[in-house]
Order: sequence, then structure tokens, then C-alpha cells
Amino acid sequence: MLSTAKEPCHAERSEASRSIAPQRSIMSLNRYVLRSVSALEWKKWDQFVNDHPGGHFLQSWGWGELKASIGWYPLRFSLWDGKQRQMVAAAQVLCRPAPGFPLWAGHLAYIPKGPVIDWSDARMCQAFFTQLNAYLRRRGALALRLEPNRVVEALTYSTGSNPRPENPLATGVPVAHSNIEELQAVDTTATTATIATMATLPMPLYPVQPVQPIRSIVLDLTPTEDVLLAAMKEKWRYNLRLAERKGITVRAAETVEDVEAWYALLWTTGERDHFGIHTIDYYLKAWHVFAPGQQACLFLAEYDGRLLAGIFVAMLARQAIYLYGASSNEHRNLMPNYLLQWAAICWAKRQGAVQYDFWGIPETESAGEAMAGVYRFKRGWGGKTMRFVGCYEHTYRPLAMRMARKFLPT
Repeated sequence: MLSTAKEPCHAERSEASRSIAPQRSIMSLNRYVLRSVSALEWKKWDQFVNDHPGGHFLQSWGWGELKASIGWYPLRFSLWDGKQRQMVAAAQVLCRPAPGFPLWAGHLAYIPKGPVIDWSDARMCQAFFTQLNAYLRRRGALALRLEPNRVVEALTYSTGSNPRPENPLATGVPVAHSNIEELQAVDTTATTATIATMATLPMPLYPVQPVQPIRSIVLDLTPTEDVLLAAMKEKWRYNLRLAERKGITVRAAETVEDVEAWYALLWTTGERDHFGIHTIDYYLKAWHVFAPGQQACLFLAEYDGRLLAGIFVAMLARQAIYLYGASSNEHRNLMPNYLLQWAAICWAKRQGAVQYDFWGIPETESAGEAMAGVYRFKRGWGGKTMRFVGCYEHTYRPLAMRMARKFLPT
């Protein structure tokens, strides 16, 4: 049984990098060696992900443990730099076969918000993916999907009858040198460098439907609380202060019973807003894995001792993420959700976060989008709308993957 994260990791990145030595290399390519990471090294893994500029909560050790509870098989790989004598990249790969089949019979490999790597270093990326592809193919992977943790900050769209696609790479053709010039005209330098590197990888990559939100609103937490209050919409300030005046209180979940009570609200919210949820065991697992180490907190808003709303907020790599939210149909006029978000934002600042990710908004600005109301709520806090580069797939066995798509997760 693999260990789960139970404490935050605050050591320096250099210590983490040097401590995960290449004891069990998979194969090597000149100065770089790809190796698998054992369960005994979970603290060092989280420290590296936490300290890397490209780190993300979905690359944490605990996220892999959580996904293992619902049928995924997490594999962790590190890239060792023999010249610098340190770990320089990492990837948590989630693998899932068709129901009832073993991994070796064929599976999908997926890297959420990763790999954790310097995308500007083409040589490093090529070494990493060359070795990773060889390993996954031997182990029975049919395809690899990856969603880099990279943001497209500025895109221009045509206003004619044939507007530019929301994702500039969603053209049905592989990433290639031919579209780099176009990307440089519309994207930030960092994103263009990422796509340029992807175009030189030893594998064709095709854009596919994203698994994680393609757009989000991210709030900069570096200003003071007073500045953050001033930057949000006036109605948002009024509502959170109204909640305080009316007696709404916010606290962190402390018991299994707290999580179960919140789950009852989550069920109500899913029914009301028409979205699916996991079982109670999934959320209990998430709370047990992340809350003890301050990698997450379940905030609960109460009125006269009665639970009205709750949000589950994750924390890693100096970024807080609003992952799950639930609210009652009662006393909505007391605005508990506003005070909840403000409490979470203040907590994140105290934990050292520099960003608060509201985690997902509609793909377009259309008022007819299903989550348009949620978008309005998230937009009022003063954050910036971000678009991510999306999800890409490399197929190892095209014919087998074509047949397996109806059974594998999409």
C-alpha cells in the first residue's frame, strides 16, 4: 500500500532534487536518466513539485493516491540530470485500462497538469519523452495524453463568420513547426516556447478534448487583504460583510461527520445545478489524504449551528485551488458563499499562496453557457481570466486505440 501525504513540504528545491538519486533507472539518454519513484520517496516528490515553478496540485503524490481509489494506477517518474547531479523534472502518469482488463492488455496513460518540467529546455524535454514513451509502450499503453500546466494569457479572435477556434491548436492536425509562426502572433512568449518545444518532441501530438478546465479565473494574492477587498466588485464586498453581520460563521471541517454533512449538501447542489459527483468515500479519502498536511482545507459556513455551504480548497506550489463547492437551498439570502470564499482566500495567503484558482469557467463568454451564473460569481472577485494550452494525445497503437476509445476514459 502506498503512503499518503500527511504534512506540508517546505524544504528547498535543491535539497529535494539532490535527495532523489537515480537508484532505479528505466533507461538513460546521455546526461538524463529517467527513473521510477518509489512510495518511500513521497515527501521528496511533493517537495520537488511544490518548489518547481511548473508544479501543480494534480501532480502531488496524494492526487495519485486519490485517483487510485477510483480505478487509476499512478506511476511516478523523475528525470535525473547527471551533469547537475539533481532531479530536474517529474511526471505523475495516471494509467487506466478498459473495465475488466489488466494494464498490460492496453491502457490510457494521462499526465494531468504536467509534466513538471522546464518547457523552454527542448533537449531536456526530448530526453524525458523519448524515455517515457519507450517505457509506457512496453508496459502496454495505447496512448499518452498530457495537459501541460501552461497558460495562454492573450488570444485574438476574429469576429467574422468563421471565428478563430478557442484553442488555437484545435485543428485536428498534429502540433508541428507549421503552426508555430501563427501561435507566436497570438500567444505569450512562455506559451509559444512550450508549443515550440512540443513540436520538436519525438512524437506527434494531436489536440483532444481537455480533461481539466480549459479556462479559469485566477486571483493574484500578493496584494494585501485591504487591496484585494478594494479590487473585488462592490456587491461582493457588501455580500461578504452582510454574511458577517447576519451571523454566518466559517470554520474548517474537523471530523468525518463534518465531511459527511458537507457531502449531503454536495448531493443537493449536484441535483440543483445538474452536475455529477463522486461517492462519499472519494471525498473522505481526499480529506484524509490532504487536510492533515495543510494541502487542503474543507471550509464550512454555518448559521445558528446549521451547515449552509462548504468548499474544498487545495494548496500546493504556492497556489490554492477551489476544487469543490456545495450550498444549501436554505438561507441563501444570508450570502454564506461570499464569506466562505473570502475565508479561503485569507487562509491561502497565510499558507504562502500567491494565486487563488477558482477552477473552471465556461469555455466561451456566451450568456447561454450552462455555468454562466457560476462564472459571474467567480468573476466578481477581481481575478484574471486564464486559458490553458489544452490536452494533447500521442497514440502508440492507433488501431487498438481506435477500438478502445469507447471503453477508456475520455
